[in-house]
Amino acid sequence: MSMHVPRIFTGLVDDAAVFPPGSADLPDAIAAHRGHRAAWYASLVGPFLLPASEIRAARQLVRPGDELEIGLIGDTGVNALPAAVEALPTDRLRLRQVEVAVAKRGEDPQPGLRALLTALAGWPKISGYAEVPLTWGLLAALDALAEARASGVDVAAKFRTGGLAAELFPTPVELAAVICACRDRALPFKLTAGLHHAIRDVDPETGFTHHGFLNVLSATIISADGAEVAEVAELLATTDAARLIEPARMHAGADRPLWVGFGSCSIADPLADLVRLGLIDGGFA
Repeated sequence: MSMHVPRIFTGLVDDAAVFPPGSADLPDAIAAHRGHRAAWYASLVGPFLLPASEIRAARQLVRPGDELEIGLIGDTGVNALPAAVEALPTDRLRLRQVEVAVAKRGEDPQPGLRALLTALAGWPKISGYAEVPLTWGLLAALDALAEARASGVDVAAKFRTGGLAAELFPTPVELAAVICACRDRALPFKLTAGLHHAIRDVDPETGFTHHGFLNVLSATIISADGAEVAEVAELLATTDAARLIEPARMHAGADRPLWVGFGSCSIADPLADLVRLGLIDGGFA
């Protein structure tokens, strides 16, 4: 069997099966994640994303010695994050990262950001992702994250690229500006929501235009090489698969520059797209 996940795609897709629009039941999602971790494409898959509100239920579903690697999503708020971390059964769940929205749209992200950074100071082995709205206060928040990271705190940014309303989908120019702003600050970032397929497309049910994760990868690659916002936005906006496949192939053996990856309620869809585009060999020898 000839199957290979190139390094550029390692850990690209975190397992967000319990989140919309998939909204899988927790028992089914955990069972499916075990399957992903044992599959030939396991290196594509990041941690299982567990809402803080589901910790009690998860305790009943994971086995001693399971050491299920998770990313804890602070859906109960940044101030409740320390209690959520304390409640985790460490003999069955291995906490890799915490992720939390530090503000709602229109709110100052600084108070929530300070609360997250204070908590992370006590968790030296845990990565933190501060979800920052793409609105007022964004650049100041990125400055604060970059400063904290430079001082030794393992923290990065997180941005929402979709959702249940049109305004939650940033335009290509808006997303390009954020990617370049992170590049200028040497600040890693991850994305969430809306990245269902490799190539930019329109959802026939909602009419929303979704960013493609291969668009993001190629745009991030050229951004790391010094491209300006307009050029990065052009790649984010294209639906020409050939323009996006070539950068991924050229950098197949390299790490992704700054972009940590994204959460997806489906592992099968991103995998199928990468196989279809010839970027992952999912065939039989």
